[in-house]
Amino acid sequence: MRILFLGDIVGLPGRKAVMQNLARIKDEESIDLAFANGENASGGYGLKAKHATELLKAGLDGITGGNHIWKYKDLYAMLDEDGRILRPHNYPDHLPGSGVRVFRKEGFPPVAVINLIGRTFMPPIDCPFAAAETVLDALSADIPVQIVDFHAEATGEKIAMGYFLEGKVSTVVGTHTHVQTNDAKVLAGGTGYLTDLGMCGAANSCLGMKPEIILDRYLTGLPRQLEAATGPGVLQGAIFDIDDTTGKAVSMIAFQRNG
Repeated sequence: MRILFLGDIVGLPGRKAVMQNLARIKDEESIDLAFANGENASGGYGLKAKHATELLKAGLDGITGGNHIWKYKDLYAMLDEDGRILRPHNYPDHLPGSGVRVFRKEGFPPVAVINLIGRTFMPPIDCPFAAAETVLDALSADIPVQIVDFHAEATGEKIAMGYFLEGKVSTVVGTHTHVQTNDAKVLAGGTGYLTDLGMCGAANSCLGMKPEIILDRYLTGLPRQLEAATGPGVLQGAIFDIDDTTGKAVSMIAFQRNG
């Protein structure tokens, strides 16, 4: 099966790029399932329920989250009730939603998507490595395909997770930095890996945000509220092919398309 996973959707330009182009991309690239990280889709921070609904209607099969997934409380009910939206699994169990969802499409094996968040340069949270082990131990043996979105800041932590899960999952992709890395590969154990998928957002921006505000913060040292940039969008992510029987990655390539 062939899977598309898009990087962090940032604000309106990112949402528009996905909604206007996803159907065509899925057709042109023969995509069987499509996922994206959506934790910045609403104004650059958080995900509103209405925007989650729009993105799912546009053709995303699932949406993963990160540290900003909790901003809009109207999403909390969807986290509990809609099996297509995830939040990082290593947050406390009593919070809404789950970081593990199983996606089923006729003619293909079931696919488990696992959402984890890192700890380096991030708010304190439970160990993502231990959480990954717990999830994999609990997964049914009849789910051969497992995709991990590791939402983390440090490249070293992401690379470590890739090797930690080598041979145990189908693919590990990183999100959060909004900068697509150039290390797409299939590890020796059959696990596809990319340190960061990049973003879906304004092409002329600083991580999807207005550059002038970022510059002012650096030049003055004063706090300013960030705002999502405007203008034409770009879509970044990865496309990977998975063997339906073994669950191992066959190929892994970075993906980029102007929106």
